[in-house]
Amino acid sequence: MESKVGMEFIERALQKNHDTVGVIFIMTIDQSKISTSNTPFAMIDEHSAIPSEQEILFTMHTVFRVAEIKQTAQNNRLWEVHLTITDDNDPQLSALTNRIKEEVQGSSGWYRMGQLMLKVGHFNQAEEVYNELLDNASDNNDRGFIYYELGRVKREQGQYEKAIAFYGKSMKINKKILSANNPILSAIYNNIALAYQNMGSYSKALEFYEKGLHITKRALPPNHPDLATSYNSIGSVYYGMGEYSKTLEFYEKGLHIAKRALPPNHPDLATSYSNIALVYNNMGEYSKALEFYEKDLEITKIVLPPNHPDLGTSYNNIGCVYDSMGEYSKALEFYGKSNQILEISLPPNDLNLASSNNNIGLVYKNMGEYSKAISYLEKSLTIYRNSLPPTHHYIKEVIYDIDRVKKKL
Repeated sequence: MESKVGMEFIERALQKNHDTVGVIFIMTIDQSKISTSNTPFAMIDEHSAIPSEQEILFTMHTVFRVAEIKQTAQNNRLWEVHLTITDDNDPQLSALTNRIKEEVQGSSGWYRMGQLMLKVGHFNQAEEVYNELLDNASDNNDRGFIYYELGRVKREQGQYEKAIAFYGKSMKINKKILSANNPILSAIYNNIALAYQNMGSYSKALEFYEKGLHITKRALPPNHPDLATSYNSIGSVYYGMGEYSKTLEFYEKGLHIAKRALPPNHPDLATSYSNIALVYNNMGEYSKALEFYEKDLEITKIVLPPNHPDLGTSYNNIGCVYDSMGEYSKALEFYGKSNQILEISLPPNDLNLASSNNNIGLVYKNMGEYSKAISYLEKSLTIYRNSLPPTHHYIKEVIYDIDRVKKKL
């Protein structure tokens, strides 16, 4: 399509609503990079109602690579997104497609469709697919798999007792057809445990996590990442129970394996460091908490872009420790770094942004800088009021803090 035609649509929309932002896509089509057996577009100007617009029709499976995104010099509310067309011969696209196929496994199209629906969060559709497959299942092997997937669906839907029931049906079948050390049995035990954990039934969760761990230790080599995951899962249950010494015991076992099994900058290592730091912080061992949060931050800065909200979370965590230690200047330094990232990366009414402003406001209150405290607390209150029901306790807490600060002015 002629660019001026697209610009006319955008300009009209921007004039009608001054709160909107316009985006124009500029597509580059290098036909030498497209497979001759699979042309993904057609010129349709001769079939168009307005031939002068020189319209192009693309197939629904056409894939473009984002080359550049930039703000136009003429209008700060208009952005250009430059795209280049690619096809199945592109090595990066092929690698991505193969990875998706690995993650969405299944012996046939409908099994794969069910797993895809689960992967993208369409749980009701996944349930419909699996119920249809269950009605037509030919043997126990199929039924065991389908019951397992229905258990996953119900867990994602928050129906934990139904999830456990489906997992139980899957376990009953799979115990008959699989060896006692098969990793599939471990996966079922772990999912039953997670459902119990979500219900707050920690003793039952531990029981099933330990059954899963028993199989995993026999079925996998001692440095396998899945073994680290099992230790971390058990640690998370003890954390929920408030048993921090036991939590650390299992988190550290998981970290020990992960450090040997994963690259030094792997995101899972950052997660392990952050989990351990949180436990130390809750125990009041702030120097240890800082040590592990700083290891988390070191990896996070490498693996994520500079304005990613998870990086903001890492800075915020360190700020929380300094806040607990009463080192308010250091707390402000890290809270400020976090807030700067979250303001860029999150929607203006995101609750994490409200929490960030609240943290900064309370530090200023503790430092006796009451005008600055009120400024940040009121920012927090505005977001909470825009995002939460008026009776929510967050709103009441911030109003209480603002009133206390105002009395000190």
